[in-house]
Amino acid sequence: MISSKLQAKFPIGAAVKHRIYGFRGVIFDVDPEFNNTDEWYNSIPAEVRPRNDQPFYHLFAETVERSPYIAYVSEQNLVYDDEDEPISHPEVGEHFDGRKNGRYLPRILLN
Repeated sequence: MISSKLQAKFPIGAAVKHRIYGFRGVIFDVDPEFNNTDEWYNSIPAEVRPRNDQPFYHLFAETVERSPYIAYVSEQNLVYDDEDEPISHPEVGEHFDGRKNGRYLPRILLN
């Protein structure tokens, strides 16, 4: 059961930036609380390990140094991205139909 106390701060389609590592991304899914393996969680250095009792976000992420990838990031480590440049992840166009007012517009899938 999902706790009613946990509410995601960032919506699907928000352009965000990691507050420590600086990579940018577009949110495409949200877990109301941590939903990954203990091994993954414990691989994060203790000094920067986020709390696991908060929303976690799936991002189409990019960095200058690395190819596009999927990131899983805690809410406490995200801030809104204020850059005008679009996120250049190849999957953004498959899931979103452009941007409006800095937010990516989710593609409506018809069956």
